[in-house]
Amino acid sequence: MADSSTGGYLRPTTEAPPYDIDLDEVMQGVVVGMTGLPDDLVRPRWQPVQPRQPNHDEDWCAVGVTAILPDGNPAISHKGAGEGSSVLTRHEVLETLASFYGPTARSYAAMFRDGLYVSQNREQMFFNGMGLIDVDPIRSAPELLNQNWRRRYDVAFRFRRRVDRTYAILNVLQAAGTIHGDGGSVTGVAAYEKPFITPVEP
Repeated sequence: MADSSTGGYLRPTTEAPPYDIDLDEVMQGVVVGMTGLPDDLVRPRWQPVQPRQPNHDEDWCAVGVTAILPDGNPAISHKGAGEGSSVLTRHEVLETLASFYGPTARSYAAMFRDGLYVSQNREQMFFNGMGLIDVDPIRSAPELLNQNWRRRYDVAFRFRRRVDRTYAILNVLQAAGTIHGDGGSVTGVAAYEKPFITPVEP
């Protein structure tokens, strides 16, 4: 794999937080934990093979992340330990939608909304690197299926999480150069544990 001494594109040397099916499973666990719905009745919103929808008299939920909004300017900090590396840190907002179906779907939606504000539940989200931002109002979104209306209530909510990616940007071991100030004197020489720039008087 390339590093800063070889040139070329750099890829992260550490794993990122979940983005795909792993993230869907995290969100499924959040809904299951706060509503008590069975695992098989809380489903990722999009699946390669869509399973049969439960009957109209069963309560169930579909949940999925609809957008990931990054902050504008990630921070990059260098770590001097060992050969050195740089860490890119940014924060993301995960916009997520949970749709509840069934005869008591609105009750489950309200239970879930309120559960997001319970501190012990937020601790569980913290273990997954996420913190709650806010929750939208419960919105009615009934679906017409075979000339029958199916009850559906949507809860949109947002989490924030921190993402760290480490890159193999190595320590600078030596360099040659001269720094001259505008007045002909040496100014602003950076202090390093092992200085690699030697001031030279004009």
